[in-house]
Amino acid sequence: MNISNITNYKPKEFAELLNVTVKTLQRWDREKTLVANRTPTNRRYYTYDQYLQFKGIGRDADSRKIVIYTRVSTRNQADNLENQVDFLQNYVNAKGLIVDEVIRDYGSGLNYNRKKWNQLLGEVMENKVKMILVSHKDRFVRFGFDWFEKFCNKFNVEIVVVKNDKLSPHEELVQDIVSILHVFSCRLYGLRKYKKQIEGDEAIAKGIQDRNSTDYRAEREDNSLNRHSKISV
Repeated sequence: MNISNITNYKPKEFAELLNVTVKTLQRWDREKTLVANRTPTNRRYYTYDQYLQFKGIGRDADSRKIVIYTRVSTRNQADNLENQVDFLQNYVNAKGLIVDEVIRDYGSGLNYNRKKWNQLLGEVMENKVKMILVSHKDRFVRFGFDWFEKFCNKFNVEIVVVKNDKLSPHEELVQDIVSILHVFSCRLYGLRKYKKQIEGDEAIAKGIQDRNSTDYRAEREDNSLNRHSKISV
């Protein structure tokens, strides 16, 4: 995706980008400190150029880093990891790009607690990253790539997917599917166990209810007999 097309921000988005409140933006707009643009319907919006200007950064002087991100599930796949690095290095060399950092990550694409991956996202939010290169979408994250791409775009970070299916191990996909099935099977087992517990509770409740009904009927019969005895006397 070309980030040059993603240049407009709603006030709330721009406030989050600057780490200020929307009210602060409104005050700056009134004070002419940071004047908002207006749509034909008079809605306020801001541009990325305004962000760079506010931060004192020129487009040509964008010093944010370019990062290569590679990932495999286990250390037994180290060869595949290096293949990803070599493939992406060849790509950036052909494009004349200078890479500032190469990240070699280990862990499942379903694991959102990967330390290096989270550190990278943290740097995205700190506006330290300009571009992230991956060999395949699932190297970055197994599911939800589009959401994370939009998230990075909000910070004007481009994710370049240099698609190479050979570098997306089939075995990993199988492992991830097995992991998902395992999670759902555990939940299904838990639901069955919970259902049995509920059925047991219902049986106990029914027993108590039946016993209370029997006691109530017996009490009524006793009271009736007592009244009948008093009348006879």
